[in-house]
Amino acid sequence: MNRKTIATTAVLLISVGSVVWADPKKKSKDMPESSNKLIEVIIQFEGKPSNSVRKVFQDLGINIKKELGELDVLVLDLPMVLIDQLSDDPSVIYISPNRGVMPRLDYATPAVNGTAAYASNWTGKGVGIAIVDSGISMHSDLGARIVYSESFVGDGKPTTDLFGHGTHVAGIAGGNGTSSTGTAVGSVYTKTFRGIAPGANIINLKVLDGNGAGTVAGVMAAISRAIEFKDKYNIKVLNLSLGHPVLESYKLDPLCNAVAMAWKAGIVVVVAAGNDGRNNDFGSSGYGTINSPGNSPYVITVGAMKTMTTATRNDDLIASYSSKGPTVIDHVVKPDLVAPGNRLISLRSLGTWFSNTYASNAVPLSYYSNTTGLDFSFVGSYYKLSGTSMAAPVVSGAAALLLQKTPSLTPDQVKVRLMKTASKAFPATSVAIDPVTGASYSSQYDLFTVGAGYVDITAALSNTDLPQGSAKSPVASLNLKTGKVEVLIGKTVVWSETAKYGLSVVWGDMLFLKGTSVVWGDSVVWGDRTTAGYSVVWGDASIWKTSVVWGDTSLASLTGIFSPEAINIAINGEK
Repeated sequence: MNRKTIATTAVLLISVGSVVWADPKKKSKDMPESSNKLIEVIIQFEGKPSNSVRKVFQDLGINIKKELGELDVLVLDLPMVLIDQLSDDPSVIYISPNRGVMPRLDYATPAVNGTAAYASNWTGKGVGIAIVDSGISMHSDLGARIVYSESFVGDGKPTTDLFGHGTHVAGIAGGNGTSSTGTAVGSVYTKTFRGIAPGANIINLKVLDGNGAGTVAGVMAAISRAIEFKDKYNIKVLNLSLGHPVLESYKLDPLCNAVAMAWKAGIVVVVAAGNDGRNNDFGSSGYGTINSPGNSPYVITVGAMKTMTTATRNDDLIASYSSKGPTVIDHVVKPDLVAPGNRLISLRSLGTWFSNTYASNAVPLSYYSNTTGLDFSFVGSYYKLSGTSMAAPVVSGAAALLLQKTPSLTPDQVKVRLMKTASKAFPATSVAIDPVTGASYSSQYDLFTVGAGYVDITAALSNTDLPQGSAKSPVASLNLKTGKVEVLIGKTVVWSETAKYGLSVVWGDMLFLKGTSVVWGDSVVWGDRTTAGYSVVWGDASIWKTSVVWGDTSLASLTGIFSPEAINIAINGEK
């Protein structure tokens, strides 16, 4: 498109009957105020894009880069002048830039009571788990169960994992432990690294490149494909161990709308909460740091626990880096659950960014065999990583087990069973130590930190509840008169059935103040309205300026390459 074409855009748009004045409510706040440059945008429509809008693009010679038919979305390069005009088209819901996204075992399975499930032959067999990540490399622990692969990165590279994140995630959800079962080189394996649903089929939807970089449009395209192929590959679960900062209400966020459509199509969507729980830039003690699309009330948002390198769950603690709720802007109660995510051992993909840059995180053969000879860790099959990215596939695997046992369960019923049966046994507080910096971080075990509790697979498989209705995560609301925060339960959701799915049943009495629905205030969580961070979470959401908290959100900057803090978490975890 040349400058002359840009200059005549508004006139051409008017000529096909659109309104002249732009609607600012339909344009995201992180869109440039004015620019002659082309901006790659995501346009969400009410139904299929109209012929009049298509004609504008055709007349201007603008190519539609992606059309996500399952989501009623177009992705294309547009000048600001045309974006302003399109925002007032009645068929347009919302326009936002194509933002960047980034990725956010041996003790994990017993910690969530998954060993008993395996012993009872619940393996997720026949259930499809779609892994939307950096691709998945061939690995003996996955074998022929990778039934479909497609890349949405657009770099012409293969669907294999060049970053090292997606393969690790896939192993947690569905690795079968082949590479750590039987005999090793002149020795016998003493530990088996088996994922939660070792019989599940894996659908590899690659959206992150070799540096961990990806875009919202790429993720949405992968979600659209999962919906399209849901029946062909029996895709029942979708895992998203990635995200971006919350910049608008979940009702407008294109990524949140995409996961909501997958949920409504019958797919359980599991999302990592994010690794920003240590963020205290505005005195909020890490509250209000849940990432998108984990802020969607439909999905199951997962925070990270530490197994403390023991098979028992009694000593497990929350990871201080695990992002906390409520969600900014909408104040949705998140996370929904917590699961092991710290220093988890899973599949290694040789030659990837992680494997090459941090070879020391490879698990030596001597750790899981009785070998007394050479250390073959340099060609080893397993690798150690930390983060809520690792916690999410634990829950994805758990969902697959429930759906193998009872295929007719809806996503809402899976969510309710996992939340209601989750363990509520936590300490009041705990302190974590960063092994590199030595910094200490305090955590309080409230519903904005641990959600409805620690996932318990055996208890969930034993549950027979068939709740009817939506299991959307509830909203927390500030009472301006009392300065306290209460959880609001709508009339059409499952949680309104107080006898079986009430607040104290699903979230536990210990998370609330004096047995009431009040969850914030009088020192509950971290203080009342006099506390510095109070206005950050419950006041004007604009204080969370993207440029201040998250950095520049231009497409070039959110490349997915980890910050020093994120690398520290992923590689070292915490004590």
